[in-house]
Amino acid sequence: MKGALRHALLSLVGLVFVAGCSSGGDYQDIKTFMDQVDAKGKGQIEPLPEFLPYQAFAYSAGNMRSPFEPPVVVKPIDPNKRLAVKPDTNRVKQFLEQFNIGSIAMVGTLSQGSRLFGLVRDPQGGVHRVQLGDYMGLDNGKILAIDENKIELLEIVSDGTGGWVERERTVNLGGAQS
Repeated sequence: MKGALRHALLSLVGLVFVAGCSSGGDYQDIKTFMDQVDAKGKGQIEPLPEFLPYQAFAYSAGNMRSPFEPPVVVKPIDPNKRLAVKPDTNRVKQFLEQFNIGSIAMVGTLSQGSRLFGLVRDPQGGVHRVQLGDYMGLDNGKILAIDENKIELLEIVSDGTGGWVERERTVNLGGAQS
């Protein structure tokens, strides 16, 4: 019985609060405001700006040399020597030959007895030990010399007329190429 009385009392209190909130109060101030807003009339919305149709742009410099790499100078050589130069296609490619020489950086040297090895970092972050006669770069770059500040390569590149030419390339300590 106590629970029923308590429930009835709470219901009565709730009804009193609801009745107090929904009394027929005067909303004259809200009606006045609404009348003033309606009297001003409807505003006009500015039209959207006219958009120009998309103009497609064909980028034609994609196959050119990157402006961030130093230019490569190909020295003219004797035409008779040109016929003697060609890459060895039967040779097994080494790991560093899959990367552009511009993305390979020399990070140091390592000496073992009288032999000096170069340490280079590939674009994936791996560090590799190289020695004279190893190859690196996409252009059949054979290592000719290693010293504390640079690695000298001899690359075999196409001359653009169906032949091949040799060019010297240097990978300096810190990654700069020349």
